[in-house]
Amino acid sequence: MEAKIILLPGDGIGPEVVGEARKVLTAVAHRHNHTFHFTEKMMGGCAIDAVGDPLPEETLGACLESDAVLLGAVGGPKWSDPTAKVRPEQGLLKLRKSLGVFANIRPVKVFPALANASPLRPERVQAVDIVFVRELTGGIYFGQPQGRETVAEGRSGHDTMRYNEEEIRRVLQIGVELARGRRGKVTSVDKANVLASSRVWREVAHEVAAENPDVEFEDVLVDAMAMYLVNRPGDFDVVVTGNMFGDILSDEASMISGSLGMLPSAALGAGGPGLYEPIHGSAPDIAGQGIANPLATILSAAMLLRSSLGLEVEARVVETAVSRILAAGHRTADLARSDERSIGTQAMGDLVVAVLG
Repeated sequence: MEAKIILLPGDGIGPEVVGEARKVLTAVAHRHNHTFHFTEKMMGGCAIDAVGDPLPEETLGACLESDAVLLGAVGGPKWSDPTAKVRPEQGLLKLRKSLGVFANIRPVKVFPALANASPLRPERVQAVDIVFVRELTGGIYFGQPQGRETVAEGRSGHDTMRYNEEEIRRVLQIGVELARGRRGKVTSVDKANVLASSRVWREVAHEVAAENPDVEFEDVLVDAMAMYLVNRPGDFDVVVTGNMFGDILSDEASMISGSLGMLPSAALGAGGPGLYEPIHGSAPDIAGQGIANPLATILSAAMLLRSSLGLEVEARVVETAVSRILAAGHRTADLARSDERSIGTQAMGDLVVAVLG
C-alpha cells in the first residue's frame, strides 16, 4: 500500500509523541512492504506564533488531500488568554469541521498489566473495554449564537446547545455498527430531563434502537453516567453521546486505564481523511523533558492503520506490541508506581519498534 499521512505535531509534548508514532508507522511500513509518505505541517499555538493562524490554509489543504492525519496536541499557557481573538483550539475545531469528521471514537481498554495503575480497585477495572462515540461537529461547541457581552449585572457569556436529527442519527448508527462487532450493547447518554436538545436526542435514539433490534439499547442521564463509570465501568460496551458530554465523560474514563497517556482516538466521517490523536493535552509542564508517554499516540497510529488504510493485521500487530511491552514491566513516568523504574518517551517508542521487528 502507498499512503499519504499528514503529521501535525502541534504544541507541548506533541512533537515528542508524534515523533515516536512516526517511527512505529515507518517500522510497520518496512515490515509489511508498504510506502507511507509523511508530511509535517504547523497547527496550534506554534502556527499562531509563526503566521497568526492556528490552522494555516496550507496545512488545511494538505490535510484535505491526505489519506489520514495524525495530530499530537495543541495549546498551552502561552495561548490561554480567554479574551484572545485567536486561540489554538479554534484551529482544531475548524479542522474537524473541514474534514467532516463527525464521530470521535475513543476506546477505553484496561491492559491487564496496568490494572494496578488505575485509582480504582483492580477487580473493578480488569474487564473494562468501552468505546466512546462522541459527536464531534455539533452541539454546544459549534452552536450559534455564541458570544459575550456586558449587561447591567456585568460580564455575560452565552453558548447554544443545538442538535438536529441527522447529526444525532448518524453518530448513533456508528455506535450500533461498532456494537455489532463487540458485545452488542449501546448506551445513549443525554440530559433529557432538563435540556430540549437532549429530548430530541433521546427521541432519535429510540427510533434508531427500534430499527436495530439485534442491539441492546439503554438511555442514561449524563450525571448518572459519571457515577456509573466509577462504580461499575465494566457494564458498558459502546457509549454514544454529544460533543460536550463525550468530552467530559471520556476524560473521566481515561483514569480507569491509569493514565491519559494510554488513550488513543479516531475522528471519522463520511469517507474523507480520518483524524487521529491521543486524548491527552499538550502537557506543557513536561514538554521537552523526554518523559511523556507516547503510547496513546502510537495506539492512535494503530487506529489510523485500521480505519483509514484498512490494514487490520498491521493495526493488531502494533496493539499487541504495546501489550507485550507493558506485560514485560516497562513503564513511562505516568504509569510507574513509586517503587518502579520508568523509561523515557524515546525509549518506549524504541521498544515498540524493536518488538515489531
